[in-house]
Amino acid sequence: MGANGEGKSNLLEAVELLGSLRSHRTGSDRDLIRHGEPGAVLGCRTAGGDRLRLQLRRQGGRQASRNGRTLERQQDLLGSLRCVGFSALDLDLVRGEPALRRHWLDRVVLQLEPLYGELLSRYGRLLRQRSQLLRRGLGGAELAGLLDAFDQQMALTGTRLHRRRHRALRRLEPLAAAWQERLSGGREQLRLRYCSGSELPGEEAEEPWRAALASQLAAQRPEELRLGQCGIGPHRDEVALLLGEQPARRYGSAGQQRTLVLALKLAELELVGSVVGAPPLLLLDDVLAELDPTRQQLLLEAVGGGHQCLVSATHLEAFSGGWRRHCQVVRMQAGRVG
Repeated sequence: MGANGEGKSNLLEAVELLGSLRSHRTGSDRDLIRHGEPGAVLGCRTAGGDRLRLQLRRQGGRQASRNGRTLERQQDLLGSLRCVGFSALDLDLVRGEPALRRHWLDRVVLQLEPLYGELLSRYGRLLRQRSQLLRRGLGGAELAGLLDAFDQQMALTGTRLHRRRHRALRRLEPLAAAWQERLSGGREQLRLRYCSGSELPGEEAEEPWRAALASQLAAQRPEELRLGQCGIGPHRDEVALLLGEQPARRYGSAGQQRTLVLALKLAELELVGSVVGAPPLLLLDDVLAELDPTRQQLLLEAVGGGHQCLVSATHLEAFSGGWRRHCQVVRMQAGRVG
């Protein structure tokens, strides 16, 4: 509990960062470090007894440790603390840009497969380096040979990203549809559609998809040389959110869009818990203020029984008596827990 600007969101963001190595708010560590400080340190102790620590630095990369032992890669921290975050920023999932939906789906896959983070990092490096090569203005056999080498790696890594995103969305859809039906009183049918940034054959197998992506990269090369950027691949993926047969982004009301985001988050929570075998930690960052009283109660009833929740709020009025009796209430002021 605390007034606006006291640091509640910072605390929940720190937990999310320890669990996923990603912030839903920014992709730059500089934005996570207090102004004027050279770095920041996040730490926690899990119920399983693990002591996790992540050091952020303005100059240089991150350094992670578990139980006092420095880890060679920060990705090795993943899996020790699984959490699902829900903030007011997530309400832009429906009406925002495709990148927001890609990042949400990536966070889901990361909870299920921590090694997915390495695939994302590798593809990001390949994409940046290949785009720089396209813009350098080289010509002839030298450029063709370099692009051929990049295309082989991008086709393989891109295919593995496509397949994991596709599988995760296929597992999420029935769960999200069931939550949407429940939260809307049976009036709304939700569908999730994976719109690949590559033209993929119907058979979901690595080799046919890799060959298709490699062929498309080769065919697109003249256009990419003209534009100086890569036009196909996982970085062009979209997740279509449909209510019935209509795009929720264009035709859903504000209330329907909020319900849809709730359904996605509750489906994520359910899927991660079923796969991992233990319920993930749920982070609710001042989301009740964005919901009407009916949806507030539906959300609290859905998550109150089986999950540890960290909830930030400015007042207690939205919480029922049962929640108040079973909660530990702590106050935050000027960035400190009282």
